[in-house]
Amino acid sequence: MELKDKLITSFLAFEEDLDPDNGIYDLRNEAIKNFENIGFPNRKNEDWKYTSLNSILKHDYSVFPKKEDVLEYRDIKKYLIHDIDTYDLVFIDGIFSSHLSQTTHDKIDVCLMSSALTKPKYKPVIENYFNKIAPKSGLNSLNTAFAREGAFIHIHKNLQVDKPIQIINFATGNETSLLLQPRNLVVVDENSHVQIIERNQSLTDHPVLTNSVTEIFADRRAIVDYYKIQNDKLSASLIDNTYIEQKSESNVSVHTFSFGGNLTRNNLHFYQRGERIDSTLKGVTIIEGKQHVDHNTLVHHIEPNCESHQDYKGIFDDKSTGVFNGKVVVEKEAQKTNAYQANNNILADDNATINSKPQLEIFADDVRCSHGCTIGQLDKEALFYLQSRGIPLKEARGLLMYAFANNVLESVKIPEVKKRINKLIATKLEVELGFNL
Repeated sequence: MELKDKLITSFLAFEEDLDPDNGIYDLRNEAIKNFENIGFPNRKNEDWKYTSLNSILKHDYSVFPKKEDVLEYRDIKKYLIHDIDTYDLVFIDGIFSSHLSQTTHDKIDVCLMSSALTKPKYKPVIENYFNKIAPKSGLNSLNTAFAREGAFIHIHKNLQVDKPIQIINFATGNETSLLLQPRNLVVVDENSHVQIIERNQSLTDHPVLTNSVTEIFADRRAIVDYYKIQNDKLSASLIDNTYIEQKSESNVSVHTFSFGGNLTRNNLHFYQRGERIDSTLKGVTIIEGKQHVDHNTLVHHIEPNCESHQDYKGIFDDKSTGVFNGKVVVEKEAQKTNAYQANNNILADDNATINSKPQLEIFADDVRCSHGCTIGQLDKEALFYLQSRGIPLKEARGLLMYAFANNVLESVKIPEVKKRINKLIATKLEVELGFNL
């Protein structure tokens, strides 16, 4: 049985345990029908021209784990940003781990999607925000149909969250192959500020596919700093779908650090619905072997006097493949828009590949918009200069690559996250940089 057919059959069994009076019961049924009609994306879709899912869809994934595994803090500590105090939402094989997590309802809600979907007190937020901005694609619809667990974060008006929030999904390998579908909803009310760190981590060599959907709503003058750390095992693949809607004077930044995993696809879309909005999208990709990372971004400028800044750096070694498909759309009404987009890449091996397609669609005439792409190798003169100063070739290459990616790290606002990424980059480049950020 093909995976698509198995998923549709699994939904019929899943549906029997659902409450018909639940607010999203009809939404689930509509979503599974949409998935049945659309199915999984393929290369005939322009946005997926350079990324094929065929190799990861051949596995016979379990949709629901047969048993709950138990992890101890010592098992997961190295995957957490444990240098600082945080609210933690930890999920093991798609099931919430209460003893490894710290939730709160003290002025803010940092809790579970399962609670938000079933408890009456969360009904207004779910009705207003759940599944409102995620496009009705096949993958999003599949996630909506099976949405059961994930992070529910609601930051109420005029609050600055006292510490970052971590969302971590672990796969233990209890199943021969496992499909995880976390669903996250982040609502940040007017004048509030939150920092969020997200990670998906496999602890097994068994195939794991994660199809994640996150919706983020930033109200007027809200500030959201979101960090995605992707450094998974080669047996794990990730399709990360993140959609962000911003109101006037809000500021949202998303940093994506892609170092590990088999196949990673990041769909990151911003919708600006107000004036004086600032959107930041930055990323660093360092991969090797036959790894594949695809960044698909969209910034939709709808109203005037807004800014967006995209800066993605990639370093590709061996037979790895990178894809950058970034689009900026400026509507006719969006005068005085300032949009910047850059994708710069280093091919560290002749067998590595990068497919880059920065795009601008501008319908306004009073704007400042730029985009650019560079693909090259390390500067031989710079390498020679460093070697002439007694630095071995390997360390010289590492220093130049680090300098190439460093400006993306400059905008990371959590020092402990910056330190962690710095160490991951050094590890990926196999050098001791000899300094910390």
